[in-house]
Amino acid sequence: MASPRLKTASPPEFLNNFKIPDYILVPDYKVENFEVDGDVPKCPVLVFVNSKSGGQLGGDLLTTYRALLNQNQVFDLLEQAPDKVLSTIYANLEKLKLLGDQFAIKTMERLKLIVAGGDGTAGWLLGVVCDLKLSHPPPIATVPLGTGNNLPFAFGWGKKNPGTDPRSVEAFLDQVLKAKEMRIDNWHILMRMRAPKEGSCDPIPPLELPHSLHAFHRVSEADELNMEGCHTFRGGFWNYFSMGMDAQVSYAFHSERKLHPEKFKNQLANQSTYAKLGCTQGWFFASLAHPASRNIAQLAKVKFMKRHGQWQDLYIPPSIRSIICLNLPSFSGGFNPWGTPNRNKQRDRDLTPPFVDDGLIEVVGFRNAWHGLVLLAPNGHGTRLAQAHRIRFEFHKGAADNTFMRIDGEPWKQPLPVDDDTVVVEISHHGQVNMLATHICKSKSMYDPSSPRLGDEEDDSEEEDSVSEEFRKFGAADTFKIRDDVDPSLLS
Repeated sequence: MASPRLKTASPPEFLNNFKIPDYILVPDYKVENFEVDGDVPKCPVLVFVNSKSGGQLGGDLLTTYRALLNQNQVFDLLEQAPDKVLSTIYANLEKLKLLGDQFAIKTMERLKLIVAGGDGTAGWLLGVVCDLKLSHPPPIATVPLGTGNNLPFAFGWGKKNPGTDPRSVEAFLDQVLKAKEMRIDNWHILMRMRAPKEGSCDPIPPLELPHSLHAFHRVSEADELNMEGCHTFRGGFWNYFSMGMDAQVSYAFHSERKLHPEKFKNQLANQSTYAKLGCTQGWFFASLAHPASRNIAQLAKVKFMKRHGQWQDLYIPPSIRSIICLNLPSFSGGFNPWGTPNRNKQRDRDLTPPFVDDGLIEVVGFRNAWHGLVLLAPNGHGTRLAQAHRIRFEFHKGAADNTFMRIDGEPWKQPLPVDDDTVVVEISHHGQVNMLATHICKSKSMYDPSSPRLGDEEDDSEEEDSVSEEFRKFGAADTFKIRDDVDPSLLS
């Protein structure tokens, strides 16, 4: 049944900038020839919507996009996985390209993606694009439909849930038409551990890990953890990895939402509940509610690599209860924990502004929620610990049997060693992906003439050739997908 046509605020010619004809979207579509009436659209788009995100908003947005555009270019992520959609469409585009179809060739060159959902949904699509190694990877615009919406905010798309009426959708499309492309770093995460036989995180296996971390059943022969009973998980992120009390609060929020989904129908209610949990979990009074044995320095030995070369030990102040490895200048609803170091600190500590395409991740620490409130002040920032091309956390037997971790808004309760085993979490740079950014974009590129320049980027090609198989693939296209037991509405 066709979607109802909605009244629009713009002339039909405006929407023609975005529409893609069926013969490009549907393989083996029967046409007389490969010529299409009219010009190639200036900004052809494929739209992916998580219809469960934002309460009713996701479904409403899906209906509006399908009414304004070709229904075959708008996809519900609950029904069609993006890796299969993109693989099919790009295979058809490549076939048409071999036939010399100029319309198809130009469409592929100009193609853009729109993803509507929470940060987890956006990360899912970015992971797929990263892994598919498309011949002409399309840049991606993100519609904020989640709770935090850090990804959309970092690139100027806002952090409030958007309107779903035709006028609002057309305004967003107009922004996509005018947006600039910006490359951002991808970050690969690898976790190695022996599956615990007992402890507070039972039942194990399986661990309740985020959908972006998945099992990689083989480790390299040279790996000391390559033994029976050990597991390796890998995945990736674009915004942040965090560990400690901030992740604990997030875990409490997600657990509550899983138990009582009816209480989490709008963004304002979600944010209010999140703030309350910050108090009840002791994040504001961490010195009283949080035992010192769970501070980061007592839990893990941390090493980092500034550039290619030797690992260095990273000093973590004893009072730090939360550590954040940040790629984008947007955390916890749009705050920038790194800030912008002044020239003296840049010189004395070898620090740089937080560029999103320099191959470095910013590592920041916080003592408690009160410490986090410094981000409300101009130039406020956390405790800057390091900038790293790679960073490794090693957990050995200690006073705590678990900690809390979070990747791009998805938290989990991580068991820690209870004997002489080691849990290793390693984060490393893994290429880049194209994003779309508006004129009010918060993120900064090292290649933007208006930004301070760094030295020339080191070539990663030699290192990429030498890494083991665990690091070669981001993992999205094959297994980085929503599991059957995961509610897609929770990907925010």
